[in-house]
Amino acid sequence: MWIDTHCHTKYSYDNWLEPADLVRRARGLGLDAICVTEHYSYEASAPVEEVARGEGMLLLRGVEVSTDRGHLLVFGVEDDSWNRWGRDTYLPLQALIEHINDLGGVCVPAHPYRRMGVASLLDGIFDLRGISGVETHNGSNSRTDDDLALLAATHLKLPGFGGSDCHKVEAVGRCATEFLQPVTDMASFIAAIRVGACRGAYRPGERFGKDS
Repeated sequence: MWIDTHCHTKYSYDNWLEPADLVRRARGLGLDAICVTEHYSYEASAPVEEVARGEGMLLLRGVEVSTDRGHLLVFGVEDDSWNRWGRDTYLPLQALIEHINDLGGVCVPAHPYRRMGVASLLDGIFDLRGISGVETHNGSNSRTDDDLALLAATHLKLPGFGGSDCHKVEAVGRCATEFLQPVTDMASFIAAIRVGACRGAYRPGERFGKDS
């Protein structure tokens, strides 16, 4: 089954994408589910879950966190009490990963080779402990950045993830993650990740990102 594991809506407060437009676009593309990872907050995606339920679409909720060494996708939390630092940006990456793991969640570096000034992760990914996968296909990345992320995932023997990183409807589903065992809820989503039963990919028949 195919899941776009990195989606945003207007509740990330940096775009105008309506939840209903996200859900209907994903369903129209034949995706089996979507993960909404609003910036900074798990609780912010609650209205999107309501829309998806009304549309009959499986929606899983996570959060994209801005750390001192890049962005991190977090899955398996149930509210915003995970954020014990009391701020939205430049959270300590390694300490955050360890904290989320202690809570029973999983962590996946998002677009790790995208340069983000002093907070870029890049080859620092090889120093991290406790990550459960690598976002190898990102719909807003250059192809070069994705290729480097795929090499890192292979070296680390971690599963790859594909996510559109959509902030507008046209971007939904540009990349997705193929899950090789059924996902029906967050528990089965995390179980599949932990056994490596997933891989990132571009949507067939389309070209995404820049060449370099």
